[in-house]
This record gives sequence, structure tokens and C-alpha cells, in this order.
Amino acid sequence: VQLQASGGGLVQARGSLRLSCAASGFAFGDYGMGWFRQASGKEREFVATVTWSGSSTYYADSVNGRFTISRDNAKRMIYLHMYNLKPEDTAVYYCAAEKGLATKYEGNYVYWGQGTLVTVSS
Repeated sequence: VQLQASGGGLVQARGSLRLSCAASGFAFGDYGMGWFRQASGKEREFVATVTWSGSSTYYADSVNGRFTISRDNAKRMIYLHMYNLKPEDTAVYYCAAEKGLATKYEGNYVYWGQGTLVTVSS
């Protein structure tokens, strides 16, 4: 099983960035997929999730309206489009997989990627 996140980098406030996550080694279409993030010195927190079909999404209040999660089951990929970025969005972003569901609960996710760093400068 592998989840490979990419696309992080340095961006100015109010800028945009797209994160990608490539999945392999498991039945991708059977899993809800999510993004979480962890800022330095803080606990990891939920960002967004998408159901196995891509038909439903759910966002943390802090990113709702600015971030969009999507998936391409044929390519075994998920994406996080981030717009109007703020310095408080600076964190390591992780993609994760949850069997059957798509929730905000970190403990439900069974597979995790290695993370990609997003830094937003003011």
C-alpha cells in the first residue's frame, strides 16, 4: 500500500496550490479519501474528505469555500485545490484512506501518505 502526496511548496498569501495524492496497493474505489494537515507544534487536523464515488465531499470549517477535494478513480488519484491561502494554512498535508466511509475522524483512516509541506508566506 502506498499513498504518495505531492504538490506542496512555498506560496504567498491569497495564492493557490494543488496537492495530489497517488494511491496504489489497495482497492482504491472502495475507500473514502481524505486530507489532513499538521502545523508545527500542533495536532493533526481534518481538512477535507470525499466519498468513494466522488459524489459527496465534506470540509473543515476553516477551509470550506477555499479548498476543493476531488478524485479520479481511473487514475487512482485524489486532489486538493487550495485557493486564497492564508499563513495559517501552513502545515504538512497528508492524504489518507478510509474503508467504505468518508469521515472527519482521523482514527477511521487506515492508510496514510508521507505528507507534503505547504508554506504560506504573508
